[in-house]
Amino acid sequence: MVNFTMNGRAMSFPKGTTILEAAQQTGIPIPHLCYLKDVNEIAACRMCMVEVEGTDRLLPACNTTVLEGMVIHTNTPKIRLARRTNLRLILSQHNSSCTTCVRSGSCQLQQMAHDLNIHYQPYPVQPERDKVDLTTPIVREASKCIKCMRCVQVCDKIQGMHIWDVAGTGSRTTVDVSYNRLLQNTDCTFCGQCVTHCPTGALTVRDDTLKALNALADPELTTIVQVAPAVRAAWDESVGDGAPLPVGKLVAALKQVGFDYVFDTNFSADLTIMEEGSEFLHRFTRKGKYRWPMFTSCCPGWVSFVKSQYPAYVEHLSTAKSPQQMFGAVAKSYFAEKLGVDPHKVFVVSIMPCSAKKAESELPEMRDACGDPDVDVVLTTREMVRMFRSDGVVPEELEEMPFDSPLGSGTGAAVIFGATGGVMDAALRSAYFLATGKNPDPDAFRAVRGTQPWREADFDVPGAGTVRVAVVSGLANTRRLMEAIDSGEADYDFVEVMACPGGCSGGGGQPIHEGVEMAAGRGGRLWELDAGSEIRYSHENPDIQELYRAYLKQPLGEKAHHLLHTEHKA
Repeated sequence: MVNFTMNGRAMSFPKGTTILEAAQQTGIPIPHLCYLKDVNEIAACRMCMVEVEGTDRLLPACNTTVLEGMVIHTNTPKIRLARRTNLRLILSQHNSSCTTCVRSGSCQLQQMAHDLNIHYQPYPVQPERDKVDLTTPIVREASKCIKCMRCVQVCDKIQGMHIWDVAGTGSRTTVDVSYNRLLQNTDCTFCGQCVTHCPTGALTVRDDTLKALNALADPELTTIVQVAPAVRAAWDESVGDGAPLPVGKLVAALKQVGFDYVFDTNFSADLTIMEEGSEFLHRFTRKGKYRWPMFTSCCPGWVSFVKSQYPAYVEHLSTAKSPQQMFGAVAKSYFAEKLGVDPHKVFVVSIMPCSAKKAESELPEMRDACGDPDVDVVLTTREMVRMFRSDGVVPEELEEMPFDSPLGSGTGAAVIFGATGGVMDAALRSAYFLATGKNPDPDAFRAVRGTQPWREADFDVPGAGTVRVAVVSGLANTRRLMEAIDSGEADYDFVEVMACPGGCSGGGGQPIHEGVEMAAGRGGRLWELDAGSEIRYSHENPDIQELYRAYLKQPLGEKAHHLLHTEHKA
């Protein structure tokens, strides 16, 4: 333990603790812009400067460790002058058009300017010139970049994709796509982790709300919206006072916005389990005909990753589409027939926790229902909340409404799709039933749950054998797993991969909370919903059973294969 004094208070912390960590744990505020614990501790912004007695210069709190006998001051005239000068210099290169910035109200730079009482700018403002590209789901506005390097470090250390880098020198130094490329020409998976860790509006997810609003205003269109499992665990963080709200209020809010039908992606998550679970069992009982392991294909960020980084393993992917795309295909075929409407006049909107889903919906091979895109527009959780605000919808004041039928039902197995390990858990429940004709204990596969980024387990399925499984989230962790498989160090039968740490709950389209990782807490809510569900097996969803009886006939059948599966090498 190291003994020292901060702002006149005697403190004792373990050796190696930084001044910033000690201050945070004792409730002493020290402003900072670039700091991310264990990810970005490079003191680039110089906003966390503190004064240490006996030292002539100010020191950055984020990467200066406490020493025995240190006397630290966090708010002296010298510090205040340095912070205000540094912030004004940062603002002199920043586009401060806050009224039209999507991060207004949740921008760390904006908040710091208020906190430090910055109300005028003595320096000429010369922001970097912008050339905004809206062809990709991730949008960069150079004029709002503060060169904190967070996006570089997150992409390098957490996702291992190395998309962003420092460019230029001197006053021209900036952050841009690495190797002087355009974002659309990189291996970017559009996971959006750079967006959720950017302190300003320099990196955002492309806003597509106007496309949805235009469709809602068209009387000739039947508008359908689906809500992903992870959305219900996060949307209320940005609504009202942030207290948890029932999903029925979300349904009511979407109805008030004007959607004709509000459905639950849990329905197509159950459908995905029927197809993917059947596919795994088919492969597993014919092991000699396939290469192993089989990978889940629900996460478009992961599918993009394996295509660009490990193309030899593309054939290992399940051919099942993601729940989002299955829903769109069923909505523009089965449901359109039930309504008796032209599928070309059905407009499907997805509310997703993910930015990569925008890219997935635009893939040319995702047009199996009627030739049009199966999903027309994808909105993130943040876009949905902004749409509520722009339309004057106050969800917390609305009466709860149920999802519409028949594409609005879901099971406990479906809701856990939004948490890491959930797809594997749900798939094993139904695969066990398909192999034995009996339901396993719904909690029999607890070993795949948890927050560890890479988990392994073995399960015995009577009549089929021992299934060796792995669950991984975060692309840097995924790369380590893939290298282990490629070298022969690891051997599995079934692997679930989620591109974002913690799974969809921590997706790039979820609400942003500065300095706090929310995936574990949101995932915990989803596991609680599963535990409290009346039906916890996808194969017991009555609407799924009816869909197969009346339309698809059987899992992996001809019609199911046409609508619900895809060719990853297309």
